[in-house]
Amino acid sequence: MIEHAPLILDIAGPGLTQDDRRRLAHPLTGGMILFGRNWQDREQLTRLCAEIKDIRPDLLICVDHEGGRVQRFRTGGFTHLPPMRAFGELWMKDEAGPGSGAMAACNAATAAGHVLASELRACGVDFSFTPVLDLDWGGSGVIGDRAFHRDPRVASLLARSLMHGLLQAGMANCGKHFPGHGFVKADSHTEIPVDERSLDAILADDAAPYGWLNTVLASVMPAHVVYPEVDSRPAGFSSRWLNDILRRRLGFTGAIFSDDLSMAGARLIEGRQVSYAQASVAALNAGCDMVLLCNQSVDGGAAVDELLEGLDKAMRSAKWRPSEASEHRRLALLPATPALHWDELMTAAAYVRALDLLP
Repeated sequence: MIEHAPLILDIAGPGLTQDDRRRLAHPLTGGMILFGRNWQDREQLTRLCAEIKDIRPDLLICVDHEGGRVQRFRTGGFTHLPPMRAFGELWMKDEAGPGSGAMAACNAATAAGHVLASELRACGVDFSFTPVLDLDWGGSGVIGDRAFHRDPRVASLLARSLMHGLLQAGMANCGKHFPGHGFVKADSHTEIPVDERSLDAILADDAAPYGWLNTVLASVMPAHVVYPEVDSRPAGFSSRWLNDILRRRLGFTGAIFSDDLSMAGARLIEGRQVSYAQASVAALNAGCDMVLLCNQSVDGGAAVDELLEGLDKAMRSAKWRPSEASEHRRLALLPATPALHWDELMTAAAYVRALDLLP
């Protein structure tokens, strides 16, 4: 049988329990995502990541660490990174002549990516779900200052710069939330946002960065948003969005993650309430390579075990077939270069210079 480990899970606390170890060792588990509750200090985080790698070296250790209000680790020497809107605002300040703001903003965004990835990797974290490619339309509370800019050209160039900084430190990237979450006001964590615009309107604006960045995007996370003019299903469960539009029309070749399956936007598909296992099968069959289930380990993890058992059963009954190509895309997100240890990082010239460039 083809090997494919599509599940990204979490753990309840700052250390691994026997149940955590069992779940992370499961052949369908491909990685884990860290949250603030998994943090005590840098030494503890470094030990935790090492223990995870001892279970399986190929597990992808992930985190949502963007800067601004979405930054899981803020103490112990971690740099407080600005929200992405700060780089868009810097872009608009041509104080030293035409174009000076844009050049300064690109440099600063590269520096932010370098600092972000270097600090995480020094503690053993492989990957962060960044950058946000959503546009700042001004009405979305859940996106807000996480977006670089309203103009897709500015957002794309700043995102490319940040991805360059990630790459300098040996970290892959994840553009989110395809094809765009910034236009709708509803929060997909608690409800299902609906974007009534036409496909042409979305492709000309919110989705444009995905085509422009298709040579540098390592992975993409689709939005739990319904675009009824295109498909009745949210983008993360839509083969039309993921295969026909993202891969074929926009030329994306990297990995596709589902957004968190525990979000309200993921639990209702075409008006029908679904289980986590059903949602994972729907996402994988639609074109996702990996699926995330977050915050379901905190009450003992019954939902996590149900997902593992449910997806295994779906595989054995041929409702979902493992994909060798998906597994290759997952493995490609693992760092290919060694990371600097924290003390080495603190005196590394490129890191020190990057700190100086942050706004």
